Amino acid sequence: MYEAVIGLEVHVQLSTNSKIFSGSSTAFGAEPNTQASLIDLGMPGVLPVPNAKVFEMAIKFGLAIDAKIEQESIFDRKNYFYPDLPKGYQISQFEKPIVGPGRVTIMLDNGTTKTINITRAHLEEDAGKSVHDVFDGMTGIDLNRAGTPLLEIVSEPELRSAKEAVAYLKVIHSIIRYLDISDGNMAEGSMRCDCNVSIQPKGSDVLGTRTEIKNVNSFRFVEKAIDTEIHRQIEILEDGGRVVQETRLYDPDKDETRPMRSKEEANDYRYFPDPDLLPVVLDSSFIEACNASLPELPATRRARYIAEYGITEYDAGVLVADRDLADYFAEVANISGEGKLAANWVMGSVLAELNQTSKSIIEFPVSAKQLSDLVSRIKDNTLNSKTAKTVFDALLTSDGEVDTIIEQEGLVQMTDTSAIETIVDEVISENSTQATNYRAAPADKRPKMLGFFVGQVMKKSQGKANPQAVNQILASKLAD
Repeated sequence: MYEAVIGLEVHVQLSTNSKIFSGSSTAFGAEPNTQASLIDLGMPGVLPVPNAKVFEMAIKFGLAIDAKIEQESIFDRKNYFYPDLPKGYQISQFEKPIVGPGRVTIMLDNGTTKTINITRAHLEEDAGKSVHDVFDGMTGIDLNRAGTPLLEIVSEPELRSAKEAVAYLKVIHSIIRYLDISDGNMAEGSMRCDCNVSIQPKGSDVLGTRTEIKNVNSFRFVEKAIDTEIHRQIEILEDGGRVVQETRLYDPDKDETRPMRSKEEANDYRYFPDPDLLPVVLDSSFIEACNASLPELPATRRARYIAEYGITEYDAGVLVADRDLADYFAEVANISGEGKLAANWVMGSVLAELNQTSKSIIEFPVSAKQLSDLVSRIKDNTLNSKTAKTVFDALLTSDGEVDTIIEQEGLVQMTDTSAIETIVDEVISENSTQATNYRAAPADKRPKMLGFFVGQVMKKSQGKANPQAVNQILASKLAD
């Protein structure tokens, strides 16, 4: 039996207007090679000038993960030759990163939590991008991304499954979104992940040979890539082979990892302090100002939602994972005064619609005010679950008000017990055989059999009868 040992290197593009060492724009989607200055290209005689905003963003992240903030950090040159790296080196941090050891807590599938230690987070510049689908048989180089500020977050190898890795990655994604230091858009490359994977005999203290899967850009692909690589390594060892330390690429179309190059060690990069950049010394007041500007973070908000809205830990975890979704839910709950009911609708119908349409909550057509009105009408028994869904579906395709839709569609819930009793009597009379069978059935079978009668009553009332009243009256009428 083997177990996986996984560590992640997460590269986060910081949301600055200009690059880390130049004034070039960082806007996404510009024409190739229109946003690369002489500094980004490493032309002779130009000097990099650090962007102060990146230090503020890095410090905020460090504080959010309870990390040590280094008051003195140094930029180094990481030397390697690649077509999308015009200078022949990347400016990064090696010996003295800005963020030291920290930690985050992840939620596991069984409901327990696990602390994952973070080794460091350091600032660096991004490289350019190789483009393989523009020129037939040739590769193009787009240097717009060169010099974009990155925060590289390195975990300890404490993750033991692909699912744990995804849970960790989602926590990092949530933190950077709450801090507003990155949009975290993995499809656009704003957040990318290198996965270091090895396996070892279960219970062993001896680490296996690791491979690195480069630049995985979605939660789903991270899980698939890691699982694929784990299975590949196990097959090699069980066949008597040896895992080779190398950098690999995940191909989602073939669901396989394949080698890119042998894995470099730190000394292969010939790190040395960048002679064009002085050490960065942060004063305590700057760090304190960053700390004072921190927003409410996901873990704090989760605890508050549990206490304030009376929802479960699981519900709170889902709702606060995305800052915009958390804000939307809070507005619905605050206006309607119904925390649990609001959570049920956001986690149910709202998330189902977002998943089906691949939209974010920002693009969702039903406003928080509209959904709160819908929740309020369920609360005051104007609507039942079926008619509420009819109103919700109408809101998805129109700008109408909840009360207007209820009036136009004649959806007010029937709460008059005498009217419901009349329908119940008709249903029992029309289904006398089923009524006899119900009365003859054991007590433990009756709840399921009652559902047939409930369905018939709801059908006759066009879905308007109050379900609780229907159940109570039916149970009474069908009693021995």
